[in-house]
Amino acid sequence: MNQSRRLFLQQSAAVGLASMLPFQTALAETSLPIGVQLYTVQDELKKDAAATLKTLAKIGYREVESFPLQTVPPADLRKMLDDAGLKCPSAHLFFGLSETDKLLDQANTLGAHYVVSSILLPNPVQAEQLSKVLDIIKTFTLDDFKKIAAKANEIGAQAKKAGLQYAYHNHNFEFRDYDGHTGYEILLSETDPSLVKFELDCGWMTTAGRNPIDYFTKYPGRYPLMHAKDFPADTPVNTVIGVDPKHAPTEIGRGHIDYKPIIAAAEKSGLQHIFVEQDPPIAGMTSLEAVAISYKTLRPIV
Repeated sequence: MNQSRRLFLQQSAAVGLASMLPFQTALAETSLPIGVQLYTVQDELKKDAAATLKTLAKIGYREVESFPLQTVPPADLRKMLDDAGLKCPSAHLFFGLSETDKLLDQANTLGAHYVVSSILLPNPVQAEQLSKVLDIIKTFTLDDFKKIAAKANEIGAQAKKAGLQYAYHNHNFEFRDYDGHTGYEILLSETDPSLVKFELDCGWMTTAGRNPIDYFTKYPGRYPLMHAKDFPADTPVNTVIGVDPKHAPTEIGRGHIDYKPIIAAAEKSGLQHIFVEQDPPIAGMTSLEAVAISYKTLRPIV
């Protein structure tokens, strides 16, 4: 199939499905552009990256966030983004897998300002250890979180020298209870606010039993970024990392998280960028159709 034909079919399917499906959540009111974490559409990127980015722009997205270990070289991805009319203000990078300076160079190539840890480990890892990362995280102690906070400060200082801003992205495991304390509490208190910002993943935080509004309200200026992610209403509170196939993330507006008050609180706190994210595999539709549904729920008022 040629590229133009593929692009037409992608755009038609994604935009068409979004206009047909009902929504359980009221549209969020925001003037911020809605972005998408490219991890969500990684399957389509592997097939045809340029066509996929143009489809995202057709849906309405104006920003993307890169993900670690993506296969498209940063310079090539930057050209494709430019051609599609998309910006990449934030790059997820796997700090600890390769030299920090090299990762920061990748972010600058993409035109990003924020460099974000999807996951930050207390000690460096080798490529062959990646399959064991989830097992490593399950053994974290409070001392490990102290080491992670120190490492975040170091990365933040290097990022600042490179003209970038470092941020830490949460999952649910940071909220595991350690005799009345959590790892996230340590990360917030033991990192320099000027060097370490946070990207609040609302879906994972909610699944961990916490309210994103509380954090946006209590820590103004620390959350320039957020992930919009939804989960089914019957999802149990859980602080063990990993997607539960019985309660897999779903499209924004088809789960139980009301983003209207969350975004209102986030904007008062200093939010600059919103990125839709949905962890694959995605059931019943393509990843592009899924992010089209999420965009329709979160579409900005312009």
